[in-house]
Amino acid sequence: MMEQSLPDALAQPLAAFERHLTAERGLSAHTVRAYLGDIRSLLGRASQDGITELAGLDIAVIRGWLAAQHAAGQARSSLARRAASARTFTAFARSRGWIVSDPGPLLGTPKAQRHLPQVLAADQMAAVLDAAGGSAAAAGRPASAADASGAQAAAGSQEDPREAGAARDPAAAALGWRDSAIMELLYSSALRVSELCGIDVGDIDEERRTVRVLGKGSKERVVPVGVPAARAVRHWQRHGRPLLATGRSGHALFLGARGGRLDPRMARRIVHARIAAVPAAPDTGPHGLRHSAATHLLEGGADLRSVQEFLGHASLASTQIYTHVSIERLMAAYGQAHPRA
Repeated sequence: MMEQSLPDALAQPLAAFERHLTAERGLSAHTVRAYLGDIRSLLGRASQDGITELAGLDIAVIRGWLAAQHAAGQARSSLARRAASARTFTAFARSRGWIVSDPGPLLGTPKAQRHLPQVLAADQMAAVLDAAGGSAAAAGRPASAADASGAQAAAGSQEDPREAGAARDPAAAALGWRDSAIMELLYSSALRVSELCGIDVGDIDEERRTVRVLGKGSKERVVPVGVPAARAVRHWQRHGRPLLATGRSGHALFLGARGGRLDPRMARRIVHARIAAVPAAPDTGPHGLRHSAATHLLEGGADLRSVQEFLGHASLASTQIYTHVSIERLMAAYGQAHPRA
Protein backbone atom coordinates (compact mmCIF):
# COMPACT_ATOMS: atom_id res chain seq x y z
CA MET A 1 0.00 0.00 0.00
CA MET A 2 1.35 3.43 -0.96
CA GLU A 3 1.97 5.84 1.90
CA GLN A 4 -0.47 8.77 1.92
CA SER A 5 1.14 12.11 1.13
CA LEU A 6 0.42 14.92 3.57
CA PRO A 7 -0.30 18.58 2.81
CA ASP A 8 2.75 20.79 3.34
CA ALA A 9 1.10 22.41 6.37
CA LEU A 10 1.07 18.98 8.05
CA ALA A 11 4.24 17.50 6.53
CA GLN A 12 6.47 20.34 7.71
CA PRO A 13 5.55 20.00 11.42
CA LEU A 14 6.14 16.24 11.08
CA ALA A 15 9.64 16.89 9.72
CA ALA A 16 10.32 19.34 12.56
CA PHE A 17 9.11 16.73 15.04
CA GLU A 18 11.60 14.23 13.61
CA ARG A 19 14.45 16.73 14.08
CA HIS A 20 13.29 17.38 17.64
CA LEU A 21 13.24 13.69 18.54
CA THR A 22 16.61 12.99 16.94
CA ALA A 23 18.67 16.09 17.72
CA GLU A 24 17.10 17.53 20.86
CA ARG A 25 15.89 14.42 22.67
CA GLY A 26 18.52 12.05 21.30
CA LEU A 27 16.15 9.11 20.91
CA SER A 28 17.22 5.93 19.16
CA ALA A 29 16.49 5.47 15.46
CA HIS A 30 14.02 2.69 16.30
CA THR A 31 12.07 4.93 18.71
CA VAL A 32 12.05 7.82 16.27
CA ARG A 33 10.65 5.57 13.54
CA ALA A 34 7.88 4.41 15.87
CA TYR A 35 6.92 7.98 16.83
CA LEU A 36 6.96 9.17 13.22
CA GLY A 37 4.90 6.22 12.02
CA ASP A 38 2.25 6.94 14.65
CA ILE A 39 2.09 10.68 13.97
CA ARG A 40 2.08 10.25 10.20
CA SER A 41 -0.91 7.95 10.67
CA LEU A 42 -2.62 10.53 12.89
CA LEU A 43 -2.00 13.39 10.47
CA GLY A 44 -3.15 11.19 7.60
CA ARG A 45 -6.43 10.64 9.44
CA ALA A 46 -6.71 14.40 10.08
CA SER A 47 -6.12 15.10 6.39
CA GLN A 48 -8.87 12.63 5.43
CA ASP A 49 -11.19 14.51 7.78
CA GLY A 50 -10.53 17.70 5.80
CA ILE A 51 -7.97 19.24 8.17
CA THR A 52 -5.25 21.04 6.23
CA GLU A 53 -3.69 23.09 9.06
CA LEU A 54 -2.20 21.76 12.27
CA ALA A 55 -4.31 24.22 14.25
CA GLY A 56 -7.31 22.01 13.44
CA LEU A 57 -5.90 19.04 15.33
CA ASP A 58 -8.05 18.61 18.44
CA ILE A 59 -9.06 15.94 20.90
CA ALA A 60 -11.96 14.75 18.72
CA VAL A 61 -9.63 14.02 15.82
CA ILE A 62 -7.19 12.10 18.02
CA ARG A 63 -9.96 10.08 19.67
CA GLY A 64 -11.45 9.28 16.28
CA TRP A 65 -8.04 8.10 15.07
CA LEU A 66 -7.57 5.85 18.09
CA ALA A 67 -11.12 4.50 17.76
CA ALA A 68 -10.39 3.54 14.16
CA GLN A 69 -7.20 1.80 15.30
CA HIS A 70 -9.18 -0.11 17.92
CA ALA A 71 -11.84 -1.12 15.39
CA ALA A 72 -9.05 -2.41 13.13
CA GLY A 73 -8.03 -4.82 15.88
CA GLN A 74 -4.91 -3.11 17.26
CA ALA A 75 -3.70 -4.49 20.58
CA ARG A 76 -3.98 -2.52 23.80
CA SER A 77 -0.21 -2.09 23.92
CA SER A 78 -0.23 -0.58 20.40
CA LEU A 79 -3.07 1.79 21.28
CA ALA A 80 -1.28 2.87 24.45
CA ARG A 81 1.89 3.58 22.46
CA ARG A 82 -0.02 5.56 19.82
CA ALA A 83 -1.74 7.63 22.51
CA ALA A 84 1.64 8.38 24.08
CA SER A 85 3.02 9.39 20.67
CA ALA A 86 0.07 11.73 20.14
CA ARG A 87 0.60 13.38 23.52
CA THR A 88 4.29 13.89 22.79
CA PHE A 89 3.51 15.44 19.42
CA THR A 90 0.76 17.76 20.63
CA ALA A 91 2.97 19.00 23.49
CA PHE A 92 5.70 19.71 20.93
CA ALA A 93 3.23 21.48 18.62
CA ARG A 94 1.96 23.62 21.51
CA SER A 95 5.51 24.58 22.48
CA ARG A 96 6.08 25.79 18.92
CA GLY A 97 2.85 27.78 18.90
CA TRP A 98 1.29 25.71 16.11
CA ILE A 99 -1.82 24.89 18.16
CA VAL A 100 -3.57 27.15 20.65
CA SER A 101 -4.07 24.53 23.36
CA ASP A 102 -2.66 21.07 23.93
CA PRO A 103 -5.32 18.35 23.65
CA GLY A 104 -2.91 15.67 24.85
CA PRO A 105 -3.73 15.85 28.58
CA LEU A 106 -7.41 15.24 27.73
CA LEU A 107 -6.53 11.97 26.07
CA GLY A 108 -7.16 8.84 28.09
CA THR A 109 -4.60 6.09 27.78
CA PRO A 110 -5.74 2.53 27.13
CA LYS A 111 -4.12 0.47 29.85
CA ALA A 112 -1.63 -1.84 28.20
CA GLN A 113 -1.67 -5.45 29.31
CA ARG A 114 1.73 -6.06 30.76
CA HIS A 115 2.94 -9.50 29.82
CA LEU A 116 5.40 -11.27 32.03
CA PRO A 117 8.87 -11.46 30.52
CA GLN A 118 9.69 -14.74 28.81
CA VAL A 119 12.87 -16.07 30.32
CA LEU A 120 15.07 -19.11 29.96
CA ALA A 121 15.77 -21.12 33.07
CA ALA A 122 19.39 -21.09 34.19
CA ASP A 123 19.98 -24.63 32.91
CA GLN A 124 18.38 -23.77 29.55
CA MET A 125 20.57 -20.68 29.29
CA ALA A 126 23.65 -22.76 30.07
CA ALA A 127 22.67 -25.27 27.37
CA VAL A 128 22.20 -22.48 24.81
CA LEU A 129 25.59 -20.96 25.57
CA ASP A 130 27.31 -24.34 25.61
CA ALA A 131 25.79 -25.12 22.22
CA ALA A 132 26.93 -21.74 20.91
CA GLY A 133 30.46 -22.43 22.12
CA GLY A 134 30.39 -25.87 20.57
CA SER A 135 29.25 -24.46 17.23
CA ALA A 136 32.08 -21.94 17.31
CA ALA A 137 34.61 -24.68 17.98
CA ALA A 138 33.18 -26.79 15.18
CA ALA A 139 33.61 -23.83 12.84
CA GLY A 140 37.34 -24.12 13.49
CA ARG A 141 38.62 -22.27 16.53
CA PRO A 142 42.38 -21.56 16.10
CA ALA A 143 44.29 -22.95 19.02
CA SER A 144 46.79 -20.98 21.05
CA ALA A 145 50.48 -21.65 20.43
CA ALA A 146 50.64 -23.86 23.51
CA ASP A 147 47.54 -25.82 22.50
CA ALA A 148 48.82 -26.27 18.97
CA SER A 149 52.23 -27.53 20.05
CA GLY A 150 50.65 -29.90 22.56
CA ALA A 151 48.23 -31.31 20.00
CA GLN A 152 51.01 -31.80 17.47
CA ALA A 153 53.21 -33.51 20.03
CA ALA A 154 50.36 -35.88 20.91
CA ALA A 155 49.43 -36.62 17.31
CA GLY A 156 52.83 -36.56 15.66
CA SER A 157 52.72 -34.43 12.55
CA GLN A 158 48.91 -34.34 12.38
CA GLU A 159 47.36 -30.90 11.99
CA ASP A 160 45.14 -29.54 14.76
CA PRO A 161 41.59 -30.16 13.45
CA ARG A 162 40.38 -26.81 14.77
CA GLU A 163 43.08 -24.98 12.84
CA ALA A 164 42.32 -27.13 9.83
CA GLY A 165 38.66 -26.11 10.00
CA ALA A 166 39.57 -22.44 10.15
CA ALA A 167 41.95 -22.85 7.24
CA ARG A 168 39.29 -24.59 5.13
CA ASP A 169 36.63 -21.88 5.66
CA PRO A 170 37.98 -18.91 7.60
CA ALA A 171 34.86 -16.79 7.04
CA ALA A 172 32.57 -19.47 8.50
CA ALA A 173 34.92 -19.86 11.46
CA ALA A 174 34.92 -16.10 12.05
CA LEU A 175 31.11 -15.97 11.97
CA GLY A 176 30.94 -18.84 14.45
CA TRP A 177 33.23 -17.03 16.89
CA ARG A 178 31.26 -13.81 16.40
CA ASP A 179 27.93 -15.50 17.12
CA SER A 180 29.32 -17.19 20.21
CA ALA A 181 30.61 -13.83 21.51
CA ILE A 182 27.25 -12.19 20.78
CA MET A 183 25.33 -14.79 22.76
CA GLU A 184 27.70 -14.64 25.70
CA LEU A 185 27.78 -10.83 25.83
CA LEU A 186 24.02 -10.31 25.47
CA TYR A 187 23.38 -12.59 28.43
CA SER A 188 26.40 -11.63 30.51
CA SER A 189 25.76 -7.89 30.36
CA ALA A 190 21.97 -7.83 29.73
CA LEU A 191 22.39 -5.59 26.70
CA ARG A 192 19.71 -4.32 24.36
CA VAL A 193 20.35 -5.43 20.79
CA SER A 194 20.89 -1.80 19.70
CA GLU A 195 23.49 -1.40 22.44
CA LEU A 196 25.29 -4.55 21.33
CA CYS A 197 25.44 -3.47 17.68
CA GLY A 198 26.65 0.00 18.66
CA ILE A 199 29.71 -1.22 20.59
CA ASP A 200 33.08 -0.12 19.21
CA VAL A 201 36.35 -1.93 19.77
CA GLY A 202 37.50 0.76 22.20
CA ASP A 203 34.41 0.31 24.37
CA ILE A 204 35.69 -3.01 25.71
CA ASP A 205 37.96 -2.74 28.75
CA GLU A 206 39.65 -6.15 28.96
CA GLU A 207 41.53 -5.35 32.16
CA ARG A 208 38.46 -4.31 34.14
CA ARG A 209 36.14 -6.67 32.24
CA THR A 210 33.58 -3.97 31.44
CA VAL A 211 31.86 -2.65 28.34
CA ARG A 212 30.67 0.89 27.69
CA VAL A 213 27.32 1.10 25.90
CA LEU A 214 25.01 3.85 24.69
CA GLY A 215 21.47 3.16 25.87
CA LYS A 216 18.09 4.78 25.39
CA GLY A 217 18.13 8.56 25.24
CA SER A 218 21.85 8.46 24.41
CA LYS A 219 22.59 7.63 28.05
CA GLU A 220 25.97 6.01 28.49
CA ARG A 221 26.61 3.34 31.09
CA VAL A 222 29.40 0.90 31.92
CA VAL A 223 28.42 -2.67 32.76
CA PRO A 224 30.45 -5.69 33.85
CA VAL A 225 31.29 -8.56 31.51
CA GLY A 226 31.50 -12.12 32.81
CA VAL A 227 34.61 -14.25 32.37
CA PRO A 228 33.17 -16.57 29.64
CA ALA A 229 31.83 -13.57 27.72
CA ALA A 230 35.13 -11.69 28.02
CA ARG A 231 36.95 -14.77 26.73
CA ALA A 232 34.58 -15.17 23.77
CA VAL A 233 34.74 -11.48 22.85
CA ARG A 234 38.52 -11.46 23.08
CA HIS A 235 38.77 -14.52 20.83
CA TRP A 236 36.43 -12.96 18.26
CA GLN A 237 38.27 -9.65 18.37
CA ARG A 238 41.74 -11.17 17.94
CA HIS A 239 41.05 -14.10 15.62
CA GLY A 240 37.67 -13.63 13.96
CA ARG A 241 37.20 -9.91 13.38
CA PRO A 242 40.39 -9.50 11.28
CA LEU A 243 39.03 -12.14 8.88
CA LEU A 244 35.91 -10.09 8.14
CA ALA A 245 37.17 -6.53 8.54
CA THR A 246 37.14 -4.25 5.49
CA GLY A 247 37.50 -0.57 4.83
CA ARG A 248 33.88 -0.04 5.87
CA SER A 249 34.25 -1.73 9.25
CA GLY A 250 35.42 1.38 11.09
CA HIS A 251 35.68 0.82 14.84
CA ALA A 252 32.64 -1.50 15.07
CA LEU A 253 33.26 -4.48 17.33
CA PHE A 254 30.74 -6.83 15.73
CA LEU A 255 30.73 -7.09 11.94
CA GLY A 256 28.43 -8.57 9.35
CA ALA A 257 29.58 -11.07 6.74
CA ARG A 258 30.51 -8.23 4.36
CA GLY A 259 32.52 -6.31 6.92
CA GLY A 260 30.05 -3.58 7.89
CA ARG A 261 28.71 -2.98 11.38
CA LEU A 262 26.38 -5.78 12.48
CA ASP A 263 22.72 -4.95 11.91
CA PRO A 264 20.22 -5.48 14.78
CA ARG A 265 18.02 -7.60 12.51
CA MET A 266 20.89 -9.99 11.87
CA ALA A 267 21.69 -10.10 15.59
CA ARG A 268 18.09 -11.12 16.27
CA ARG A 269 18.29 -13.88 13.67
CA ILE A 270 21.48 -15.18 15.26
CA VAL A 271 19.90 -15.34 18.72
CA HIS A 272 16.71 -17.03 17.50
CA ALA A 273 18.71 -19.63 15.58
CA ARG A 274 21.02 -20.40 18.50
CA ILE A 275 18.13 -20.81 20.93
CA ALA A 276 16.12 -22.91 18.46
CA ALA A 277 19.02 -25.37 18.35
CA VAL A 278 18.40 -26.29 22.01
CA PRO A 279 15.38 -28.57 22.60
CA ALA A 280 12.71 -27.30 25.02
CA ALA A 281 14.18 -23.79 25.18
CA PRO A 282 11.43 -21.17 24.61
CA ASP A 283 11.75 -19.22 21.39
CA THR A 284 12.94 -15.74 22.19
CA GLY A 285 15.34 -13.10 20.92
CA PRO A 286 17.94 -10.69 22.34
CA HIS A 287 15.42 -9.13 24.69
CA GLY A 288 14.68 -12.57 26.07
CA LEU A 289 18.36 -12.92 26.98
CA ARG A 290 18.17 -9.52 28.69
CA HIS A 291 15.07 -10.66 30.61
CA SER A 292 16.84 -13.88 31.56
CA ALA A 293 19.93 -12.08 32.83
CA ALA A 294 17.85 -9.73 35.01
CA THR A 295 15.79 -12.60 36.36
CA HIS A 296 18.82 -14.69 37.23
CA LEU A 297 20.48 -11.72 38.94
CA LEU A 298 17.46 -11.24 41.19
CA GLU A 299 17.16 -14.95 41.89
CA GLY A 300 20.83 -14.94 42.83
CA GLY A 301 20.28 -12.26 45.46
CA ALA A 302 21.03 -8.98 43.65
CA ASP A 303 19.03 -6.02 44.92
CA LEU A 304 16.51 -4.32 42.65
CA ARG A 305 18.34 -0.98 42.61
CA SER A 306 21.56 -2.59 41.38
CA VAL A 307 19.68 -4.45 38.66
CA GLN A 308 18.07 -1.16 37.61
CA GLU A 309 21.51 0.38 37.12
CA PHE A 310 22.74 -2.74 35.35
CA LEU A 311 19.85 -2.63 32.86
CA GLY A 312 19.95 1.12 32.37
CA HIS A 313 16.32 1.63 33.37
CA ALA A 314 15.34 5.23 34.02
CA SER A 315 12.62 4.14 36.46
CA LEU A 316 12.66 1.45 39.12
CA ALA A 317 9.12 0.55 38.04
CA SER A 318 10.54 -0.80 34.77
CA THR A 319 12.77 -3.17 36.74
CA GLN A 320 10.07 -4.36 39.12
CA ILE A 321 8.45 -6.46 36.39
CA TYR A 322 11.26 -8.97 36.90
CA THR A 323 10.45 -9.60 40.54
CA HIS A 324 7.59 -12.01 39.75
CA VAL A 325 10.04 -14.65 38.62
CA SER A 326 11.82 -14.78 41.97
CA ILE A 327 9.00 -16.56 43.77
CA GLU A 328 11.30 -19.46 44.61
CA ARG A 329 13.62 -17.08 46.45
CA LEU A 330 10.66 -15.46 48.20
CA MET A 331 9.28 -18.83 49.31
CA ALA A 332 12.69 -19.86 50.61
CA ALA A 333 12.98 -16.65 52.64
CA TYR A 334 9.42 -17.10 53.91
CA GLY A 335 10.13 -20.66 55.00
CA GLN A 336 13.22 -19.59 56.90
CA ALA A 337 11.90 -16.41 58.51
CA HIS A 338 8.15 -16.67 59.14
CA PRO A 339 7.28 -18.25 62.49
CA ARG A 340 4.11 -19.87 61.09
CA ALA A 341 5.54 -20.99 57.74
